[in-house]
Amino acid sequence: MNAIILSAILGVIMMFCSAFVKNKKSYKVVAFIGLIILLIANIIETYSHSFFTFPLYGMLSFDRFGLYLNSLIIVSVIIYFFLSSSEIEHVGEHVAEYFALIIFSLCGIFILTSFSNLLTLFLGIEIMSIPLYILTGSQKMSLISNEASLKYFLMGSFSTGLMLMGIALIYGGTETFDIAKIVNVHGGNISFLEVTGMLLMVASLCFKVSAAPFHFWTPDVYDGAPSVFTSFMATIIKIGGFIGFIRFLSARAEQTNVDYNNTFGIDWHFIFAIIIIATLIFGNITAIFQRSVKRMLAYSSIAQAGFMLFALFSMNDVSKEGFLLYAVAYSFATIGIFAILSKMSDVTLDGYNGLAKTHPALAFANVIFLLSLAGIPLTAGFFAKYYMLSSAVEVKGYLWLVIAGVIFAAISAYYYFRVIQSMYFKEGTTEFQYEISKPFTIGVIVLAILVILVGVFPQTILNYLYF
Repeated sequence: MNAIILSAILGVIMMFCSAFVKNKKSYKVVAFIGLIILLIANIIETYSHSFFTFPLYGMLSFDRFGLYLNSLIIVSVIIYFFLSSSEIEHVGEHVAEYFALIIFSLCGIFILTSFSNLLTLFLGIEIMSIPLYILTGSQKMSLISNEASLKYFLMGSFSTGLMLMGIALIYGGTETFDIAKIVNVHGGNISFLEVTGMLLMVASLCFKVSAAPFHFWTPDVYDGAPSVFTSFMATIIKIGGFIGFIRFLSARAEQTNVDYNNTFGIDWHFIFAIIIIATLIFGNITAIFQRSVKRMLAYSSIAQAGFMLFALFSMNDVSKEGFLLYAVAYSFATIGIFAILSKMSDVTLDGYNGLAKTHPALAFANVIFLLSLAGIPLTAGFFAKYYMLSSAVEVKGYLWLVIAGVIFAAISAYYYFRVIQSMYFKEGTTEFQYEISKPFTIGVIVLAILVILVGVFPQTILNYLYF
């Protein structure tokens, strides 16, 4: 509750800053201080108590897993602001509002980590998503940005309609919005309304996390949005969508000890196996043919979503740990890559030519981030993928899915190594549209070291889930 209330208050404060504070540099200071207070308050709630006590009527339920995810998300946003806040200032005139919209999206994610009712799930998804439509079109003079914003808004509205229809059908079949009570298993009769509503909900949530076949909006939106906001959308928002997805599917099984695969009488293992394969194919194969690194990262994010879907496929203790590691590994690496990319004048592969000679520190950090996304050992991405595949091994009869995951992980290394090849083995001069400051370079290097440390000592992340 601390994170939800304080993030909403911080968002309002950032809105008023635009009216009373004219120095753009002050906005990020206020945002930093607010996020640090938010992190401390959430840690206190994790280990002690909440500052706020309201009757929740079963709408929200706070557990250790959700609160810990809140802390990891806040840390990721602090890193994001540290590396990219100067680029936010260059997007447009309404800098304080940009910070406010990002923080309001965070409030929606905090609801998704704690909802226990279909209505709060809907509120969390919409509070998280609506600010993104504005941020995507924040470059008002860019036709590409305007097109991406309109496309995102229309597609997002369509997926919201599917979600509302799904919620209505589930309520019609069960007469409740409480997730712990909406499923009839074995002993009860499963109505057509329940099954149809559940499938519509899954389709809508697949859209939010850009899983195939609902991924088609992702490349155009990520490519058209300002790079600094694409970084936020591809990391924090994607993780938030998966959190909502996981809680939605696991809540009933956890609270009633039913077999997850029989929930709603649907073979979820088979359905998610097909979605995973389709997502990995579309993401990885299409990324190979991209010349724009920004667009390649958009397709890469689809492929990474394919691996995160293993958490939904398995839904066991290993997958929970794997998702935590994946959230950290993917967020840190992608935030680092986009922090460098958003400063570059040319975001194609040719734009990276010679980066190792002109800025060796940035090139080194970029290599670490790319290796982590590829799942190379000694980086955080290796154990993240390992845990995800290990969780799937525990599901009988789906070893073929694990083998497919390994094959596509190897394929992804190809397009990541193309960027490394451009930086180290091709001649050229990398041009930056914004200054590369010493604090920025130090921050990127520290983030790269963190990616390595998490890869060598993954238990540093997992231990806090239990102790």
